[in-house]
Amino acid sequence: MSEEYVLTFACPDRAGVVHAISGFLLRHGGNILQSQQHGDAASNRLFMRVHFSAPGDLAELRADFAPTAESLLMQWRLADAAARPRLLIMVSKYGHCLNDLLFRRRIGELPADIPLVVSNHPDLADLVTSHGIRFEHVPVTPDTKQDAEDRLLALVEEHRIDLVVLARYMQILGDDVCKQLDGRAINIHHSFLPSFKGAGPYRQAHVRGVKLIGATAHYVTADLDEGPIIEQEVVRVDHTFCPDRLAAAGRDVECLALARAVQWHIQHRLLLNGNRVVVFR
Repeated sequence: MSEEYVLTFACPDRAGVVHAISGFLLRHGGNILQSQQHGDAASNRLFMRVHFSAPGDLAELRADFAPTAESLLMQWRLADAAARPRLLIMVSKYGHCLNDLLFRRRIGELPADIPLVVSNHPDLADLVTSHGIRFEHVPVTPDTKQDAEDRLLALVEEHRIDLVVLARYMQILGDDVCKQLDGRAINIHHSFLPSFKGAGPYRQAHVRGVKLIGATAHYVTADLDEGPIIEQEVVRVDHTFCPDRLAAAGRDVECLALARAVQWHIQHRLLLNGNRVVVFR
């Protein structure tokens, strides 16, 4: 029986790369189900995602592909397409993105396991436990911030977490946590930044008469809200929108942008290209 796998890689763009991939698949009786590639002229790098079926096991395929990858200077990953990544969701008091992800997971739209939700407030415990998921309250104060981050990293290791999702988690992660979760943490925020900072961004937007409400999902880095952008969503608004209605529109686009970003990550559709992200939709 054949299993399905996803190979993703980035390497210097030169002749023979696609031929090498074809040769690897041919050796293993592989069949390409979907193939996407992008050659970036600015960096002279090739990015590729190949979804294929083949007999044999994952360890055997990885071992056989490793010499090819090394010879072509690849950054690569070969994964089981059916594997369910393990997500840890972090949240504060706003539950719309959390609720959206939990619902998508319940109906099978988000093929991932969520063993744990962590929050610096206890408010959303009932929502989380109603889904049969463990809720952990980890308070954060200036005096306990380091302990809270140590606890977070311990939970990531204990539960073998593949991806941390900041679903409106209103705390700034320290540099060490960002480094340890590099490429494994996604955040969502409204797209008024940097124009409308601090409290009440929708009130500020209302005063300025904005015509677009947006949200940005990005990988977490030590540069606050400036990590590589994965997805952005916008909706038009007009003079009839009060601050509360603007905020409601913002919640909708935040849910959409974050859900897409998480979905694409767990489907191995995202490849980092410096400060940008190649997205194979």
